[in-house]
Amino acid sequence: MRQDKRTAPKAPINENISAREVRLIGADGEQIGIVSIDEALRIAEEAKLDLVEISADAVPPVCRVMDYGKSLFEKKKQQAAAK
Repeated sequence: MRQDKRTAPKAPINENISAREVRLIGADGEQIGIVSIDEALRIAEEAKLDLVEISADAVPPVCRVMDYGKSLFEKKKQQAAAK
């Protein structure tokens, strides 16, 4: 019997975020506030990091400046350690 690997849907990142404004959290966890998506993308680009949508259900959506690849790696590592 084949096991299906269920993966959580990936969070929208960078230009894939459809909101016009977002509540932005900086790379070190500080709350920057509500900014336009263009401003949020500029801040992420200047930091050489990704803009990741954390909570799409919030109004406005919550996004964080982070290294998305590193975040995925850490999450997979934690899941493997839990098994």
